[in-house]
Amino acid sequence: QPHLVESGGGSVQAGGSLNLSCTVSGFALTYCLAWFRQAPGKEREGVANLNTRASPTYAESVLGRFTISRDIAKNTLFLQMNDLKPEDSGTYYCAGRPYRGCPSGPGTISDFDYWGQGTQVTVSS
Repeated sequence: QPHLVESGGGSVQAGGSLNLSCTVSGFALTYCLAWFRQAPGKEREGVANLNTRASPTYAESVLGRFTISRDIAKNTLFLQMNDLKPEDSGTYYCAGRPYRGCPSGPGTISDFDYWGQGTQVTVSS
């Protein structure tokens, strides 16, 4: 059974940085993997995904500030977040989509099959 565990969340001031990690087990890291986030009272939204060839796709709101990457040897997906803004606050989830390529764009909840439990990110102004 696939299992995803996020870590690295925390509280930072605007302009700061955080690096989230997601340890994956149960399926190959070379499949489509993604980061989503959900702010209180809002729908979960796709932030970035990484396809089988490690080509990234980003939501427009994070383009140029966030970088998604993977370390296959460590079975870990990363999200480096720079120049954080208060509107980046929320619970961040990693998600997996085995046996299929990534969706076009950052994706929606229904595009992914497996989810982690989330890690909280709070950015203060």
